[in-house]
Amino acid sequence: MMREALIVWGGWSGHEPEQCAGIIAGMLEEDGFSVRMETSTSAFADPDLGKLSLIVPIFTMSKIEKSEVANLSQAVRGGVGLAGYHGGMGDAFREAVEYQFMCGGQWVAHPGNIIDYRVNITRPDDPIMQGTRDFDYRSEQYYMHVDPSNEVLATTTFSGEHAPWIDGVVMPVVWKRRHGEGRVFYSSLGHVAKEFDVPEMRTILRRGMLWAAR
Repeated sequence: MMREALIVWGGWSGHEPEQCAGIIAGMLEEDGFSVRMETSTSAFADPDLGKLSLIVPIFTMSKIEKSEVANLSQAVRGGVGLAGYHGGMGDAFREAVEYQFMCGGQWVAHPGNIIDYRVNITRPDDPIMQGTRDFDYRSEQYYMHVDPSNEVLATTTFSGEHAPWIDGVVMPVVWKRRHGEGRVFYSSLGHVAKEFDVPEMRTILRRGMLWAAR
């Protein structure tokens, strides 16, 4: 039977959610998924959510109803995979602590906005990171509040140029975790659609989604 993935996109338009949803749908279809796209958080309230293999939220900021996040959390705890990137997953639904508990982190700042920084691979032995070496990246360098139970696969170090008090802080960029029976994957890379042209960003996200999917 074909594995089913749900992409729910919307929220702040600066992250180009529609374009990025299209790119991710293409990646998942190439990997043999049947993909459904929705544009409202009401999709998270679907009673059949628990039958899916993977859910990809691309919904920066915005609000989610308590019943929607409860149903989403229940589906993931039951084994549905959750995977996403940048603000589409890591800065969605700021008021929903149950959502953040599931994701393992929440965006709080990107000092200097679009800057050059380096991504360091901390788990080169992990299948998601295999063959990927440390690489330079140009985007927002996400400063996040993160869950210590995350299994961190890549980090970045802040220079302090744009916020002197965080000089030398090592911040997770890519992680995976469990939420109940479900696998959760996150990468902070991917501010706009053109970043999917960076091979490392694309490969890490693609493998992460496949790892999360059941």
